[in-house]
Amino acid sequence: MEEEEERGRKERERKGARRRKRREKEEGKHRLNFTDKNLSVTEWSAPVVWHGTYNESVLENYYANRKITVGLTVFAVGRYLQFYLHSFLSSADKFFMVDQKVIFYVMVDNFSTIRWMPLSRLHTFKIFKIKREERWQDISMVRMKIISEHIVDHIQNEVDFLFCMDVDQIFRGKYGLETLGESVAQLHTYWYKANSTVLPYERSQLSEAYIPMGEGDFYYHAAVFGGTPIQVLNIARECSKGIMNDKKNNIEAVWHDESHLNKYFFLHKPTKILSSEYYWDLYQKRTPDIKNIKLSWDIKNYELLRVND
Repeated sequence: MEEEEERGRKERERKGARRRKRREKEEGKHRLNFTDKNLSVTEWSAPVVWHGTYNESVLENYYANRKITVGLTVFAVGRYLQFYLHSFLSSADKFFMVDQKVIFYVMVDNFSTIRWMPLSRLHTFKIFKIKREERWQDISMVRMKIISEHIVDHIQNEVDFLFCMDVDQIFRGKYGLETLGESVAQLHTYWYKANSTVLPYERSQLSEAYIPMGEGDFYYHAAVFGGTPIQVLNIARECSKGIMNDKKNNIEAVWHDESHLNKYFFLHKPTKILSSEYYWDLYQKRTPDIKNIKLSWDIKNYELLRVND
C-alpha cells in the first residue's frame, strides 16, 4: 500500500514537472523581447549593441591596421531630396564613422536640386541618378533592386562594410565601429519591447514575406540595415525577389520592403543587432533604457512628402 502511494506521489511529481516545463515553454513564446534589463545577446549569440556595451579604443586599435572603408547608400527622391538630403549628409559627416574612410552613395532623381556641401577629410560621396517611381511605396521597394545592382557593379570593390539608410533621419551621436558586422539589423523603436504575437509581420500566406503567427524574433526597421557587401547583396536580392514575386501575383506586403526584410532576417539571423538607441523616434516617450541616441527620425510631413509633382 505504501509502495503504491509512493509510486503515485512520484508520478504526480513527474506530471507536475512536465506541466511546468510546458508552461515555461509556452510563456517563453510570448515573452517580451526586452525587460528592464536590456538584452545584450540573442538566442543565436548575436550581440545587441547598446551604448556602453563595447570598448571604443579596442575597436579602434583592431580596425586601425585593417584600413577599412565603409559605404552608406541613401535614396533622396522627389521632395525627400529637397527637405532631407542636406541635413542627413551633414549630420552623417559629423557623426558617422568618425576618422574612418567613408563613401556616401547618394541616389537621386534630379541632379539640379542638390546643394553643395564640404565633407570631412576621409569622407567622399558619389551621386547616381535613378528613375523616379509613381508611388512612394514603389520608391521604397525598388531600392532593394538598385542597391543590389550597384553592389555588383562597383560597391563590392570599393568598401569593406556597407550600410543602407533612409534619408529622413538625423545623426545625433557618434555612430561608429561598434555597428560593423557581417549582417546588421536595426530594432524598431515602436516594437522592440513587444512580444512576437503582436509584431506587425506580414500574416498573409499568399505573400513571400509571410511569417506565421507566434514565429519570429524581433521586428526590424528597414530604415537601417547593413553588413559586408556580399551579405547586403544577399539581403537586397532576396528582398527584391520576394517583392517581385508578390507583384506578379498582385500582392503587396503590409509594410512593403520592411516586411520582406523581416522575412529575410527571420530565415537568416543577423550577426549583429543595433538597439533602438541607434534609431529612435524623438516623439516617442523616452524610456530609461534609451540613454544615448545615435540616430533619430526626422520630422515627417507625409501629406507634403508623398505627393508626386
